[in-house]
Amino acid sequence: MINLNQLRAFYYVAKHSSHTIAAEKLFISQPAVTAQIKLFENFHDMKLFKKTGRRLILTHLGELLFEQAERIFKIEDEVENILSQMKELNQGLLELGCTKAYAKHIMPSIISIFHRAYPKIKISLQEGNSMTIINSLLEFENEIAVVAQMEVNDPRIKFIPFSMEEIVIVLPVNHPLKQKKEIEFQDIEMEPVIIRGKGSGTRKKIMDLYNHYNATPNILMESNNTEFIMDFVEGGDGISFLVKPSIEKRIKEKKLISRSLKNTKLFLNVSFAYIKNTPLSYAAKAFFDVFKNSFIEETCQSGVVSIMAKILAEHPQNE
Repeated sequence: MINLNQLRAFYYVAKHSSHTIAAEKLFISQPAVTAQIKLFENFHDMKLFKKTGRRLILTHLGELLFEQAERIFKIEDEVENILSQMKELNQGLLELGCTKAYAKHIMPSIISIFHRAYPKIKISLQEGNSMTIINSLLEFENEIAVVAQMEVNDPRIKFIPFSMEEIVIVLPVNHPLKQKKEIEFQDIEMEPVIIRGKGSGTRKKIMDLYNHYNATPNILMESNNTEFIMDFVEGGDGISFLVKPSIEKRIKEKKLISRSLKNTKLFLNVSFAYIKNTPLSYAAKAFFDVFKNSFIEETCQSGVVSIMAKILAEHPQNE
């Protein structure tokens, strides 16, 4: 096994042809440099230098070893540079998972803020339902995630809630129930439903709702594509249940209407998540700080609309 400290002492002496300069570069004494080289030569039973007067000349073996040592310490310098660049956030990769709805409504603005602060960090954004993204943390595909918390009791995952989103009933504009400001569950019990796919936090809430009334949803179709669901509802094929921010635009355009259940409020708890006992990369730590400052500290339990208003006010997109 090669002792790298001894090899380093040899390399610096050979590079500068001086024990004194090598000692200065290595921040050790000259006798310590001499001792390191002597130990190296004795252990490997070889001679690395010839001395003529005050001149140091490498032996043939010393020349061969110097070439290889130069390659080793050049690579070491490159590794140190990479580590330094990553620590200073001049290089790195942020692997982020997010539910589809929040990838659309939150991530563009928060990633824009992060990118302006750390333009050299590459971002990999994976979209999926909440359970898929939670599993991506456990499988180390992503470092951090923005998901509906659901009922995941895995002690390895840390959830930090930052938003509560109301789940509303989504109806086509010509639906008879539009006349009611609040809807009884019995009004929609038999309605055909376009529901989120398995693994969705919204789906879990809706299934719990039907179970509470000992009812079975009349599922027309399952999809994790919010736009697809809204298209079908808009076409009058059924009703659905979605979080308010995802339907806001179509509500304003009067393409859909939304209603709440009477005496029942459905909320989706949205959280920032990561693996507890795995240190976050410098990029992930920086993203968490941006996310925390923008969302968690002042707006916990607020809806995404108020959160986005705060972000846009504090970080204009045309800066």
